[in-house]
Amino acid sequence: MPDPVDPVAPAPRASALAAVHKALGASFTDFGGWLMPVRYTSDLAEHHAVRRAAGLFDISHMAEFVVTGPDAAPFLDHALAGPLATLAVGRAKYTLLLNEGGGILDDLIVYRLAADRYLVIANAGNRTVVAEALEDRAQRWPIVATLAGGDRPAGGSFALVRGSRPVRVDDVSDSYALLALQGPRSSQILSAVRGLEATGADPAALSSYAWAEASFDGVPVLVLRTGYTGEDGYELLLPADRAAGLWAALQEAGEGLGLIPAGLAARDTLRLEAGMPLYGHELSADVRPDQVGLARVVGSGASGPPGFVGGDALARPRDAGAPVLVGLVSEGRRAARSGYPVRLGDSVVGNVTSGALSPTLGHPIAMAFVRPDLAAPGAALDLDVRGTRIPATVTALPFYRRKK
Repeated sequence: MPDPVDPVAPAPRASALAAVHKALGASFTDFGGWLMPVRYTSDLAEHHAVRRAAGLFDISHMAEFVVTGPDAAPFLDHALAGPLATLAVGRAKYTLLLNEGGGILDDLIVYRLAADRYLVIANAGNRTVVAEALEDRAQRWPIVATLAGGDRPAGGSFALVRGSRPVRVDDVSDSYALLALQGPRSSQILSAVRGLEATGADPAALSSYAWAEASFDGVPVLVLRTGYTGEDGYELLLPADRAAGLWAALQEAGEGLGLIPAGLAARDTLRLEAGMPLYGHELSADVRPDQVGLARVVGSGASGPPGFVGGDALARPRDAGAPVLVGLVSEGRRAARSGYPVRLGDSVVGNVTSGALSPTLGHPIAMAFVRPDLAAPGAALDLDVRGTRIPATVTALPFYRRKK
């Protein structure tokens, strides 16, 4: 759920679509330093619309970075977890930014735009962290690559000598808006948007975790087939000053197909049902990927030296007592929330990170860190919901998986 407002924090920023949201009657919340719509009408109606038809989200608070240069591919293999050099142009990959200790600084989606050009999308609240980490690693990259030696590309081998930068990181977050169209009818709606024209591959026919170029009234649009709700869908990146026009065109195309604007409250219950971790809840700088089921994301990192930041720490065994993330399901209507204890008998054996009454499933669900010896599906635990014990059962994630 949205973070509480910090009274000493600077005033939140507004999306390029703020006037549109106000006209639609949205309620707002401060999220990641942005004043964003939390709902327009009803959390439940918006949630169900995404599961049954389609929802339209403004996610312009997300941060975008473009990484370019002859060493962009090997640099990202070093800077991020998981191999990015093997990612084909036109494809995308979920990955992680780790610290030296193997802790998670943010989770990211990386799109390969060209052989020497990548788009990195980060969480809004971690924009500064990601910007500083990428820039710091880019500055160090010539030294890292030179010391690694071997078959490094010429840009990496000699850049330090000639003083040039084989990698450039640009924070383009302020220039673009990002819209998310999610739901089983999203492809049908996207195909009907007036003014949206494919300039290459048909965006509506993209496979999952792929992207295509398009134009909207003559302005370039990047259509990304990813998502954060567990449903089929698209994200559309375009210049911020043209976002209102595309939002209106999407609404027009979705009339009669069940499309409604959806806010952050629905987005949170959708992602929880899909078992997707959220930074600040399931992910943090103190959490390793293998504690939250993301060891597969790390893989073997770069194919050769110099390895990836955090890789050495992850090569060492995890603390045997470190808590691991599990799913918990329970009966009734009372849902646990973030921070509520998980108990076994009189002992606290974990803490809830996210919880809600699932609108789709009709019963409470939660994600929680628990002792590793209690993480097997079927384990019986208790959720402490404001002093009341609620029996719960450990279950495999995700809670909800869409039918294909």
